[in-house]
Amino acid sequence: MALRRLQKIAVTPLNITGGLTSNIQREMSTLPRVYVTRQIPPEGLKILRKSGQVQFELWDSDDIPVPRKELLQKVKGVDGLLCTLTEKIDAELLDAAGPNLKVLSTMSVGFDHLSLDELKKRGGWGTWRTLWLCGYELANSTVGILGLGRIGVAIAERLAPFKVRKFIYTDVAPRPELASAINAEYVSFDELAKQSDFLAVCCALTPETKEICNKNLFSKMKKTSIFINTSRGGVVNQEDLYEALSTGQIAGAGLDVTVPEPLPTNHPLFTLKNCVILPHIASASYTTRDAMSSLAANNLLLGLRGQPMIKELKL
Repeated sequence: MALRRLQKIAVTPLNITGGLTSNIQREMSTLPRVYVTRQIPPEGLKILRKSGQVQFELWDSDDIPVPRKELLQKVKGVDGLLCTLTEKIDAELLDAAGPNLKVLSTMSVGFDHLSLDELKKRGGWGTWRTLWLCGYELANSTVGILGLGRIGVAIAERLAPFKVRKFIYTDVAPRPELASAINAEYVSFDELAKQSDFLAVCCALTPETKEICNKNLFSKMKKTSIFINTSRGGVVNQEDLYEALSTGQIAGAGLDVTVPEPLPTNHPLFTLKNCVILPHIASASYTTRDAMSSLAANNLLLGLRGQPMIKELKL
């Protein structure tokens, strides 16, 4: 028996020539994509059409379920899926749909066709709980800065309005002029680890700082401490950090830099709920990147003319 054809349902009006105007086409392209796995009763389709909120495709049959192969193809990249009891929603299908899938709606009271364990793994919010998503406050905390330069000072200036109680720092030597701008106290490396509620790494990567953040540092930190690295991934021993996080030696970590970058998604650090990893985006604004490129270009031209560079690393 021939399978019924798949229909694509437009949710925006057609112009008088029967085609979509360019504006409408653009609007449709930004709407969430939904796949409907059966010819559901007309009232449901009417609601979807009139909503103007989605573009959807429909398997146009009420008596023949959508073939599994077809289903796995059509769910790729969808934002929503409206299914019935005849469709098995399992790991294979969820993998095929991919990370865009936000909503799964089943036209049934029963849910035995849904793999609840797989759905939970993929970001379900669950129910609200009293300690859900709780963290530690900056208010009345001690913030430690490893490597006090312009970036370390800028971080402290941004954190100060959150009522940080105390700023401390360590560096190769005290830096009183910079420290005075944020009222920061110079401490030893060990004291930095012991006192910091939040420890922000801002140092350059050098032979001396390579993997300086290792089990020696983490073992001295508080169990409620948060470790933050926005400098270079190489200053951290990632295996030691994983151990500290997974055993509860420290409370959490926020990493903008890793080794390598971006960090492969199968890296053990991604399995931890108390570790947030970004792909080196601390400078990701148009203004900042434009300023960086302008500075690099001007430095180059000055150097070629034999003139002092705006920013020059003295070797």
